[in-house]
Amino acid sequence: MAAMTQDDVTNSAVLTVPTSLEDAIAQARGAAQAAIQAGVPRMVVELAYSELKGLPVAQQFYPALQELGLVFKVYFPDAGAAALARRDWGNPDFVVRAIGELHSEMEPGDQAYLFVEPSSIEVNQVEEMCAQAGDAFVIMLNPKLEDVATIGIGYAGRQLRDRFLSTLESVYYLRPLEGAVLLRCYPHPWQVWQETEAGYTLLAETPQKPSGEEIDRVLLGETAPASGASADAPVKGKRGGFLNELQGFIRALTQ
Repeated sequence: MAAMTQDDVTNSAVLTVPTSLEDAIAQARGAAQAAIQAGVPRMVVELAYSELKGLPVAQQFYPALQELGLVFKVYFPDAGAAALARRDWGNPDFVVRAIGELHSEMEPGDQAYLFVEPSSIEVNQVEEMCAQAGDAFVIMLNPKLEDVATIGIGYAGRQLRDRFLSTLESVYYLRPLEGAVLLRCYPHPWQVWQETEAGYTLLAETPQKPSGEEIDRVLLGETAPASGASADAPVKGKRGGFLNELQGFIRALTQ
């Protein structure tokens, strides 16, 4: 893991693992707002939990754009999901459409676009829309753009990654692991946190997303702890708090 400056240590000290899904989405909103204010043009916000539904997450997330006073549109993969969102959100005063749907065009006055769960099926349309977006900000919320079965692993797949997917910056990423959490919250680096009896302990930081092998080495103690982190300095929170809250939220959504 890379060495950090004193500013990095200070910034890391104020970042903690969220204790509920609502806290995680609020943290993601803050990360996206910070990225927008820093001029990051294309970004990804991902809460990596397979059963999580995009609609309720998007409903809690889109106020981030309203708070910045941006003119924005929200896009869903299909017309049914877009119609459901308009209904559940009380016919909001911003455009909510399906990707490629009639009247879903991008317009010169738009300042931001939020794509909710775009998949690899729509990846070519999404890429084209991003090209049309110009200087407007683009946020991919829980995207599923890299389905190898759809985009392939050969030359075409590599081209797509090099040409488009590599231009998207991960500004928020949260993945609960077995006894640990992988977190990235812009402008902080990627972080590996371990769950302990007393809470969460920051083990390591890296400027790039760590691989599964790198995370395993960190959890096994084969790499040095992050600067400013102590092996016996737990973060406030109770064991299993975030995971239990997330499991409960998922159950509530599926009932």
